[in-house]
Amino acid sequence: MRSTLRTLVLALAAGSAGLSWAQAPAAASAPAGTCEEQAAARKLAGAAKNSFLKKCNADGAGAMAACEGKAAEKKLAGAAKNSFMKKCQADAASAPASAAK
Repeated sequence: MRSTLRTLVLALAAGSAGLSWAQAPAAASAPAGTCEEQAAARKLAGAAKNSFLKKCNADGAGAMAACEGKAAEKKLAGAAKNSFMKKCQADAASAPASAAK
């Protein structure tokens, strides 16, 4: 209970300081994969996990839609589209939230 409360307080403090999850320390941002896998690697639980998952999934959905739009503008298909989507999503994940267009 105490560690969960501490995690929640830290998550709220980071959020109020204007930090995004993508700007977490390198050790915490190292895991790749699904949002669930990232939450497990960070040992999040309870409200902190729910908050992280909500933001992570929203960011992923937004990046996916933006990348789909760019791929459509370039009229990409097949392997070229897959390659572009992979790179686009990786770039979106590594860019700060305020720099996203």
